[in-house]
Amino acid sequence: MVAKVGFLYPGYSAEDDFPRLEAMLNEAGADVRLPLVHTDIGTDAHRVDALLEMGSVDRLTAVLGELTEGRGVDAVVWACTSASFVFGFEGAREQVRRLSAAAGLPASSTSFAFARAVAALGVRRVAVAATYPEDVAGLFADFLKAAEIEVVATRGSGIITAAEVGTWGREEVLRLARAGDDPGAEAVLLPDTALHSAAWVAELEAELGKPVLTANQVTVWEGLRLLGHRPVCPPLGTLFAARG
Repeated sequence: MVAKVGFLYPGYSAEDDFPRLEAMLNEAGADVRLPLVHTDIGTDAHRVDALLEMGSVDRLTAVLGELTEGRGVDAVVWACTSASFVFGFEGAREQVRRLSAAAGLPASSTSFAFARAVAALGVRRVAVAATYPEDVAGLFADFLKAAEIEVVATRGSGIITAAEVGTWGREEVLRLARAGDDPGAEAVLLPDTALHSAAWVAELEAELGKPVLTANQVTVWEGLRLLGHRPVCPPLGTLFAARG
């Protein structure tokens, strides 16, 4: 049976990662559909005030019907890290609860996708390599700590807009991961869904010699997890390398 997960994606930056992820998974033998609709983000800024508005449930539910009625999805994921963790752990949980209630379906967000992916890998110590300004990167580290994950290093890059992040290519992504790695980390996390990453996960892991979790990768993994679907796709890294 086809696994159909719908994604609410903020604005326009790296949304083309999702059809790429769908194609990679289906080429590996999965049967998935990953439709996406865009939410109105308001101000494109990695600032706390802008992120709180971007992640307001009213903005998310405004286009929810395009997925639940128009695409017939079986689960919904808010494909955004910063505009979920910025609410804090309990606030992000409430955001997902309200999204699930509005959709009448299982729901999650990229922030929880990271926490659950770390647990699935069986690691405890991680490094955060973020595109965000330092203060926003620190809020992601706080979210992970609330999920009982040890953050051994946090690096922000000072990028304000998702639009700028979306222009980064392979070299910039590799450089970000190298700079954010730490010898004490068992895995490295790249938390921005505005960052293209799907094509380079395996290369990032080979470069660092450890699991790498990227925002769009874990977002898709989390949506499929909600449906009990665990496809194997080694090009998408350790997270997708084995069932269960």
